[in-house]
This record gives sequence, C-alpha cells and structure tokens, in this order.
Amino acid sequence: MLDTLPLLNKISFPDISRKNISTLQLNLGYRCNQQCLHCHVNAGPKRTEEMTYEVLLQILDFIKANDIEVVDLTGGAPEMHPNYGFLLESLATLGVKIIDRCNLTILNEAGYEHIADLFLKYNVEVVASLPCYLEENVNKQRGKGVFDSSIKALKTLNDLGYGQIDSGLTLNLVFNPQGASLSPEQTQLEKDYRVFLKDNFSIIFNQLFTITNVPVKRFGSMLLSKNEFTPYMNLLQNAHQSKNLEALMCRFQLSIDWQGYLYDCDFNQMLGLPLTDQGKKLHIKDVCLDDLCNKDIIVAGHCYACTAGKGSSCGGALS
Repeated sequence: MLDTLPLLNKISFPDISRKNISTLQLNLGYRCNQQCLHCHVNAGPKRTEEMTYEVLLQILDFIKANDIEVVDLTGGAPEMHPNYGFLLESLATLGVKIIDRCNLTILNEAGYEHIADLFLKYNVEVVASLPCYLEENVNKQRGKGVFDSSIKALKTLNDLGYGQIDSGLTLNLVFNPQGASLSPEQTQLEKDYRVFLKDNFSIIFNQLFTITNVPVKRFGSMLLSKNEFTPYMNLLQNAHQSKNLEALMCRFQLSIDWQGYLYDCDFNQMLGLPLTDQGKKLHIKDVCLDDLCNKDIIVAGHCYACTAGKGSSCGGALS
C-alpha cells in the first residue's frame, strides 16, 4: 500500500480550529464483507482489527459524562462487530441519535439478516452507500453483484418504513465519484437518483449525500499507481472554496478508532494523525469534552477534498 502522507504534508491548508463537539464517529473496526476501490479505510474481509468490549464501555462512559448528541457508526462494516446489538441498545438508552454507515450488502449476508430489524428497533438513521444508480458503475467500483444486493437491501429497508413519508425512519444514500473527479451538483443528482430508483425499482429515500473521494489508503494508492495523484490534488486545490471552512465536519465531530484513540476525522485516522498532548496520543478514557474544544485541527493536503467545489462531509455537500 503506497503512503500518501509525505506528499499530503507538503501541501499547505488554511489553519482551522475545533468548535463545540456534538458528534462522535466510532470506527468499530476495519473488517468488511466488501473491498471497494474508493475505500479510504482499506477495509475488507481479511481485516481483523475491531473495537474491544472494554473500549466500548469507555466510550459509553464518555458519552454519559459529556453532551454528545449524535453517535455515527462506521467501519469497515460496523454491523459485523460482535457487540453491535449491545452498542445500539446502550446508545438508545442514553438518548443519543444513532447513525449507521451501511454498505447495504451486509443486510443480505448470512448471519446478518437481523440487522435491518435492529435498525428499526432502535430508530437508527441509515446512511447507505450507493455510489451510482447505474448497475455497471456500482459493480465496477464495489464488485460484481453488489448493485443487485444493494437494491434488495433498499427494498427491505423501504418495507420496514425507511424513507417513507412521516415514518420517522431516515434512509439517506451516498454517492462517490468513480475516480479522480469531483461530484456532480448534489441537488440535481438527488433528483436523478429519485426518478431512476422509483421508476425502475419502486425505491424511495430521504436525501442523497455527495462525498468526495479522499486520497488516502486504497484510493490514494490507486492514484499514485496511475500517476493521477498530483493532477487530482491540483483539481481539489483549484476548486477550494473558503466559505466551506466554516462548516467542516471536523469542527464539531471527533473520530474514535477501534482502539479508542482520538482523531479530528476518519481520514486523519487512516493517515495516522491522532490528537496528542505533549506527544502522547489521546485516548477516550483520559479526556473530557471541554479539553478538546477550541483546539487546532491537524490539517494537510487531503483536507482540500472537503472544501473543493460545494464541499464534502459525512453529511454531503456543505454549500
């Protein structure tokens, strides 16, 4: 796996600082039933890293002690964690909003057919990866048969009430570009998704999020191998919009890795850029929220992926 960090560190990015933190994004581990080309985590079926029960309890203690409003679960496939059901129940008891970043196909895997019912039971907001509404493009990016499996999973969620008007069950979809390009305009692309999925599969959803591919791990390595890294970084820098700096997700969200260490975002986590104090990595068991607010955020060249064009975050376009 080619390392992009030395190149990214050579690219300057505007200084930014953290605001009040309302969201924790938990990376439960890097194991996944898929191995997508655009994956910035380098997740896959052979990865074994996963959050321990002890760290889960430490995170729950942190949430109890602090004013956390949203917990955003990611991976890998977060649903593959052995304590996934326990975590959902615990978070629901604490009254926080739960988001699950779902690859959809996991809902059809043997042993995971119950996951959709857990979503329903704990009113989990589902953010589902569907990087295109065309079968050929999805299978090219994510693997043969993934499109059909994703459609099946979306129908399952619709049948449970997800995406239905006034159901209170939120189903959002995620678009990723096929390669080294920016996303189309989110509002228009959402309309295209709605028409195609409704007309062809009777599928409905709440919102579409367009998320720019970040040049780290598998995607960054692919860019380097094709000599596309520098042109892609030039594209991102030339499309930088200063107005997007104010709404960057790292300003109100913390990323927690499978070992319980803190990062400004999931991308910094993958680049090995943790939060530190006097050179020591900060762990969830050793900090309180007040200590983290209004501190400088660690930035490098990859941050331009979040400010380019309409901007990009885990919640889609910024402007």
